[in-house]
Amino acid sequence: MLLGRLGLEKARIPHADRHGLVWLDRGRLEVEDGCLRFVTAGGGDLAPGDYQIPHQAISIILLGPGSSVTHDALRLLARHGCALVAIGEAAVRFYTAPPLMPDSSAVARAQVMLWADPKSRMEVARAMYAIRFGEIVRTRDIDVLRGQEGARIKRSYQLAAEQHGISWHGRHSDHANPNVEDLPNQALNHAASAMRAAACVAVAALGAIPQLGFVHEDSGQSFVLDIADLFRHDVTLDIAFGAAKDAMKSGDSIERLTRQRAAKLFRQCSVIPSMIDKIKFLIVPDKDGGETEKAD
Repeated sequence: MLLGRLGLEKARIPHADRHGLVWLDRGRLEVEDGCLRFVTAGGGDLAPGDYQIPHQAISIILLGPGSSVTHDALRLLARHGCALVAIGEAAVRFYTAPPLMPDSSAVARAQVMLWADPKSRMEVARAMYAIRFGEIVRTRDIDVLRGQEGARIKRSYQLAAEQHGISWHGRHSDHANPNVEDLPNQALNHAASAMRAAACVAVAALGAIPQLGFVHEDSGQSFVLDIADLFRHDVTLDIAFGAAKDAMKSGDSIERLTRQRAAKLFRQCSVIPSMIDKIKFLIVPDKDGGETEKAD
């Protein structure tokens, strides 16, 4: 291999010293003279132009609709440990992400250690519920926690419906024929899918293990579901009931309206950066070598 080709001889910058996410859509990600560039005619968040992307100084690139990527760009990103994720508009869908191959196993090791010990697994679950409920959770029985969650989410549905002026008849879902559900329930399904996609991005960005959840257990995306649920009471319900209200007025597709509203709120509320911060709080060891403090 020729020295200097695509900058491959340069050392990586540790991920701890990098910026987080770069969002790109409606353009072409390519390499020119050893530099990563994104060429776009506009139509998205970026104005038309040819942008140089500092791939060595970021951890993950989110590539949205209307985009393409060259083989040289993939090779350059892989060499410098910069992940590339194919997403829907504003990460309301998560399509694929090659392994990030982080330069440290700290996140994965911390997650495994917390998950493998029933006591510490319960403490992380309690911390997750404390984030959701906005108060310290006293019980250490997971079934009791789930019962508390069920009661609170039912009340949250009702409050969100009242806030948006929606008639609410309870949560129900027909997975075999989801289109026969009423608009609020359809919107909740689509909003939950969008939130899971955002959580997939956050988990992939940190190199955490999707299968090892602390509240959810059976799914291959258990930890993703755990993180998505941290935003269920506020952001997810706001997305769903707001979209249902818009659909009742306009008659437009409830799926499209939900995606659009999710994309808007993801950016306004910095959902993915907030998810990353919460994952770090829950499972990443602090700088002194101890574990992040949990709820008492």
